[in-house]
Amino acid sequence: MNLLFDVASCVRATSKFSECTKCVDICPVDTIEIVENIPAFTPSACTTCGGCVGVCPTEAFSLSGFSSIEFFFKFLEEESNELTCQKDLYSCLSVLSVEHLISMAVASDKPVIMDVDACSCGGESPKLQNQLRENIEEANFILSTFCDKEILIKSTETEAIVAQQELNIPSRRSLFSLKGAIKSKQAFDEAVDADELKSFGIDLGDISKIKNKVIPDKRKLLFSILKRVDKPEKYEIVATEDINFTSQKFVDESCTNCQICYRICPTGALSSDNKFSLIHFDAMLCVKCHLCHDVCEPNAIQLQPGFEIKEFFEPTQRTLATFDVKRCNECGNYFTYQGGEQMCMRCKVEEEEAIELHALARERRNL
Repeated sequence: MNLLFDVASCVRATSKFSECTKCVDICPVDTIEIVENIPAFTPSACTTCGGCVGVCPTEAFSLSGFSSIEFFFKFLEEESNELTCQKDLYSCLSVLSVEHLISMAVASDKPVIMDVDACSCGGESPKLQNQLRENIEEANFILSTFCDKEILIKSTETEAIVAQQELNIPSRRSLFSLKGAIKSKQAFDEAVDADELKSFGIDLGDISKIKNKVIPDKRKLLFSILKRVDKPEKYEIVATEDINFTSQKFVDESCTNCQICYRICPTGALSSDNKFSLIHFDAMLCVKCHLCHDVCEPNAIQLQPGFEIKEFFEPTQRTLATFDVKRCNECGNYFTYQGGEQMCMRCKVEEEEAIELHALARERRNL
């Protein structure tokens, strides 16, 4: 397999203000670096562990010949419910995100077992194994808020636990109708990488792609699975720091309606109307890439201290802010009205500059 990178999907390509370094932080051999604000890597040094694929919020990284979505369907058809690095994925188990793990646990007939101790993909670096444990811990925490499923870490006690759980778990194959999904899912495109540092510029084609709002496959999978399970009797609220793949937000009074946050959001979680008179937010589309926070100059957009699990089962588009939008008396364009003369900021600046120029002209005439 080869490591692939879609620069148009990377949040760092979307804005120079992005502070995302997840791919750099997870790389066990430190081959990924930031070059002119964009991730770059040396293919010959890459171990294709897939750690960067698992942590990338927008799926900008991928592995040729490997689709986590197809792996998901294949896993549900296999007799074995145990996963081991390299053996079952030809890469590290850390290639599977928290969303993948939740989806697998909910959809599987049997408890999912992961052999974490067998992971040696990072060599002497513990990054991948630590990330894998963190992913399992977070997935189990989220699962505990709405069902009795969990991801098990292989140990001497695992067999007894699995035997007991298998007696209590009914078959869900008919519920998810997964065979049809397997037939319709196509393989990801493959590419060939050069044996040198691969850096990525941004051309006009990439700029066009950046403007498109794309929901990652792992989020589509999770949403598809959760739509087919029974809703819990009551919904819990978890601390925002305990969930790393989505969020809920609010906007405070310092917001100027500059429009950057919803224009730059890679998935469309933030949006507006035709007059740009409000800010909508859909938590089920948020990938917690932090880009909207990074670009907000007044720091008006904030994370809620808690995330409502209800969003997984009853997603709601919430209005975070509304604005009084009027037409400018000078140019006729819409602008956010904040009182006083009904004139947009651009026309006000032009008027102030004109007044200054007239004042300078008068001074020269009087010399």
